[in-house]
Amino acid sequence: MSMLMGLGIMLITFVAMEGVAWAMHKYVLHGFLWFLHKSHHTHHKYAFEWNDLFFAYYGTLAMLFFVFGSEPIDYRFWIGAGITLYGVAYFLIHDVFIHRRIKLFGNTSNVYLKALNMAHKVHHKHTGRDGSESYGMLWVAPRYFRSAYSILQKRQQGKQTWRNTPSKS
Repeated sequence: MSMLMGLGIMLITFVAMEGVAWAMHKYVLHGFLWFLHKSHHTHHKYAFEWNDLFFAYYGTLAMLFFVFGSEPIDYRFWIGAGITLYGVAYFLIHDVFIHRRIKLFGNTSNVYLKALNMAHKVHHKHTGRDGSESYGMLWVAPRYFRSAYSILQKRQQGKQTWRNTPSKS
C-alpha cells in the first residue's frame, strides 16, 4: 500500500469519525450509556469524570487497528491513525478549548471556533438526557456561524468605536 493511499484512508477515517461520534453521542451516550455520560453534563470540581471512559474505548479501538495492521502496514494501521488523529482533535477542541480542562486558550476571534463553542454551550444547556442538540464535535450548523459572525462583528465595531472616540481632557 502506498503512503498516499494510507494517508487518504487516514483522512477518510478522520472525517467519518465525526459521523460516528455524532451517532454515538446522540443514540448511545444520550441513550443507554447516559449513566456514564451524565457526569459530563453536571458541574463538578473533579479532574476526571465517568464520561472520560469513552477516551479509553476509542483509544483501545485505535490501538487494536494499529496492532493488527502493522505487520506489514496495511489499511487497518491507517484507520487506527485516523481514529487517533480524531481523538487528538477531540481532546484539543472539546476538552482544552471548549471546556477549558487545561487553561491554554482564551477568547477567540475565529468565527468557526466561536460557532463551535456556541453550539456546544447550547448542547449543555439541557442537563438531562433529552432535549439536547448539536451532538457533533467538528461540524457546526450554519445558524451558529451566523450568530458567531454577528457577535464578532459587533465586538469589532465596539472596539473601533471605542478607539475612535475622542478623549475628554
